[in-house]
Amino acid sequence: MPRAMPGEGVAAPAAGRSGLMLAMLVVAYTLNFVDRQVIGILAGPIKQELALSDTQLGLMGGVAFALFYSVLGLPAAVLADRHGRARVITGALALWSACTALCAAASGFWGLFLARVGVGVGEAGGVAPSFALVADLVPPARRARALAIFAFGSPIGSALGILLGGYIATRFDWRVTFVVLGLAGLVFAPVFARLVREPPATATRVAAPPIATVWRALRTNGSFWLLSLGAASTSLVGYGLLFWLPSFFARSFALSLWTTSLVYGAIVLVGGISGLWAGGWLADRLALRSRRAYALVPAAALSLAAPLYALGLLSRSLPLTIALFLVPNALGLMWYGPVTAAVQGLVPAPARATASAVFLLVLNLLGIGGGALFFGALSDALAGRLGQESLRYAILAGLSFYVIAAGLFVAASRRLERDWHE
Repeated sequence: MPRAMPGEGVAAPAAGRSGLMLAMLVVAYTLNFVDRQVIGILAGPIKQELALSDTQLGLMGGVAFALFYSVLGLPAAVLADRHGRARVITGALALWSACTALCAAASGFWGLFLARVGVGVGEAGGVAPSFALVADLVPPARRARALAIFAFGSPIGSALGILLGGYIATRFDWRVTFVVLGLAGLVFAPVFARLVREPPATATRVAAPPIATVWRALRTNGSFWLLSLGAASTSLVGYGLLFWLPSFFARSFALSLWTTSLVYGAIVLVGGISGLWAGGWLADRLALRSRRAYALVPAAALSLAAPLYALGLLSRSLPLTIALFLVPNALGLMWYGPVTAAVQGLVPAPARATASAVFLLVLNLLGIGGGALFFGALSDALAGRLGQESLRYAILAGLSFYVIAAGLFVAASRRLERDWHE
């Protein structure tokens, strides 16, 4: 990456203020994942009422969200780099929350599909600016841990989506669930706007480089593309599992909606937080000796996650399956802090949101867009021979992408030192 981009210095706010802002970002990211993932636990009742196939559920849970989320993330990030990251995040939060509430009005596949598109449009402005804002708040030596803490919103939000979705749908119905969760985000948006401010040096974004300048620099940065493709392959499995494992527990173990919520919510919460923290802490520690750790820690974790998940999927014992899923759930998220920290280190400060949006474009088009659809379409294809067990083997086949991701991260580790900007 060229080192001549202007405006690279960033003055972080005081520690107490930074902590408050990071906490607000975690809450916003939690709501992001609540609204994003709740549809997985609601897939059963939605499928029954609207008469949908697994392929349609996969399109709705993946492509409907991912297409606009990924593509619009880039212009939203450019806007954030130039005019303020906190402001863009606030508007995005209000929009995705309103569209979540609108999901309750759907009367068929296309109505729900379009509402989920709206959620994706809103969430497009949330994540890349948040990455950049976190990077502005903390020094490089603690950045993987800070981004891992920010990413706690993923397992917390996913678990809350699963638990609240299951509870509200059991007590009322799935439509009420969307209304309640959407309103929660709309109430939080003005609180976020009041408490989250730009760090002093980022209050104006006139020094942000044009997107063409950022693109030219990224185009020849091999580490960036290997990390992006590795993260995309990992996310294809991760998002596929988040969407389909509730259905797997219901179909293969005949669990009720509420029992499925408790079982899978606990796996996501405990495994997710422990894995995110372990990945960020270990990468920051090992990176003091070599920045290659930002890629090698994820590679090692995924190499262990794939066989453990396979053992859990092949088990016919519910307690054993739960135990076997817990550890690989943690391992499967250890990539997040190290890889997102590395992306921030590969570009200068004014370009971070834009570079993060390019990273997320690759990650989400393949990961969110492909994961739910891949598992759903393969499950439909196998249903004629395997019946209710088709989903078990569709997920098993998808674990091969963890192996691909591990190989891409190893390849990235060989280039990180020479591609590093900071």
